[in-house]
Amino acid sequence: MNIFVAKLNYDTQEGDLQYAFEEFGEVSSAKIIFDRATGRSKGFGFVEMPNDDEGRAAINELNETELDGRTIVVKEAEPRERRDNRGGGGRRY
Repeated sequence: MNIFVAKLNYDTQEGDLQYAFEEFGEVSSAKIIFDRATGRSKGFGFVEMPNDDEGRAAINELNETELDGRTIVVKEAEPRERRDNRGGGGRRY
């Protein structure tokens, strides 16, 4: 199960995120998304848990709880949109 975690403290590390979710079961990955230009956390990330029941338990227990001084939002991630066609609609000269 892919889990979306929002409203993270900008200082939260991937290890902190993984540790919080491991209380509910096996975590295959924990990733915080960073801004390419600044290198700063965007304040959200994703956690992968191979067992859906454990993932749902983590969502139910961690949503609207505090992590590193911030109340986080935890929910099942929506499927990622395909980005094959980036047709920017710009003019060609």
